[in-house]
Amino acid sequence: MSDIKLTFLLESILFVSQRPLSARKLSSLTQKPLADVRFALDELINNYSLQNRGIILMQNNDEFQFVTHPDASARIQAYMSEEVMGELTRPALETLSVIAYRGPVKKSEIEKIRGVNCSLALRNLSIRGLVEDQTEHGSDEKIYSLSMTFLRHLGVVKVHDLPEYERLHSPEILLAYSNQPGNNS
Repeated sequence: MSDIKLTFLLESILFVSQRPLSARKLSSLTQKPLADVRFALDELINNYSLQNRGIILMQNNDEFQFVTHPDASARIQAYMSEEVMGELTRPALETLSVIAYRGPVKKSEIEKIRGVNCSLALRNLSIRGLVEDQTEHGSDEKIYSLSMTFLRHLGVVKVHDLPEYERLHSPEILLAYSNQPGNNS
């Protein structure tokens, strides 16, 4: 039986991670020996598969990630299709505008400009294929920019062709916005 605290930590980390994580990375994050991490991961995989749950722990080579159960794929696809095809929410539109006029931009910068957590809006924009993210070299923080699909949809060749791009992309606009009363930035 593995250390309950280690299993708890691994489950929590894997649940919030948006990408697969290696056993070595999980060992580093939990500060536990690699052999203990591998044993706890095996236990998690077995526990989730034996309990017939809607979420399973998938292993691909030495990377692990929580995913929805394959038997739920038809319902998940229907939900995701509805989610993708629906109208953008105001938070998603605001986040998309920040990325369009300030991008490429880090998540922390988007949140500073908007004054709120943008994780859900960024996830939805990524699912819809409107934004792309890359992890900055030497960091776990993602950098967001508009996707080619979205630019094609808008009918612009490059982001600089957006209306009033030069004015809204300028540092002075951001400085003026961050100095407004009531802004949390």
